Amino acid sequence: MSDPIIKINNLHLSLEGGAGRVNILRGIDLTVARSETLSIVGPSGAGKTTLLMALAGLEQISAGEITIAGTRLSGLSEDELARFRREQIGIVFQSFHLIPTMTALENVALPLEFSAVPDPRGRALEALAATGLEQRAAHFPGQLSGGEQQRVALARAFVSRPALILADEPTGNLDQETGHKVMELLFNLQQDQGTTLILITHDLNLAQRCQRTIRMADGQLDHIDWAAA
Repeated sequence: MSDPIIKINNLHLSLEGGAGRVNILRGIDLTVARSETLSIVGPSGAGKTTLLMALAGLEQISAGEITIAGTRLSGLSEDELARFRREQIGIVFQSFHLIPTMTALENVALPLEFSAVPDPRGRALEALAATGLEQRAAHFPGQLSGGEQQRVALARAFVSRPALILADEPTGNLDQETGHKVMELLFNLQQDQGTTLILITHDLNLAQRCQRTIRMADGQLDHIDWAAA
């Protein structure tokens, strides 16, 4: 694979639980190309979200290596990890994770303000316009529908033009029609910016829209050949 953006080598992640140590990720190896779209499917508890959080530097791994855009995550301090996330990674959750006391515009501008980017509000308004929400920029999350809140979350994820988008069941809290519109927008933004996308979904039809799909079970990965499935 030429010019990979993600390299995961022998990744392990274990956590202490009430019954002792639990192995959540068990020897993950994965390479993802720049601009690739990759879906991850599998049962609840398989480790899908934990893998995404490890890629974002939000879960501390127990062994192995994660390298993103040439940067080895284990070599970064907490401050460096936070800066790396702001500059290189956008995250879209099932829950929208918008700050309720901030307007849509302020929510989208926030990561740019942390990075001291010039004209953060101007860029945030452009990002909202790309999601069709420029007329709702002054509204607070509580004044927006679920679909609108997720579109604000998409604008926030893409506003810094990150190299990587991590999306964890982004339509999980939406009805089918609204979810379809949100996913169309997500794929359009990904294509426009050439961003690498890793998508966790239980929807196999949605998974097949990605260039590659892997199945996760018991903390391990398997490739899915749709032609043979």
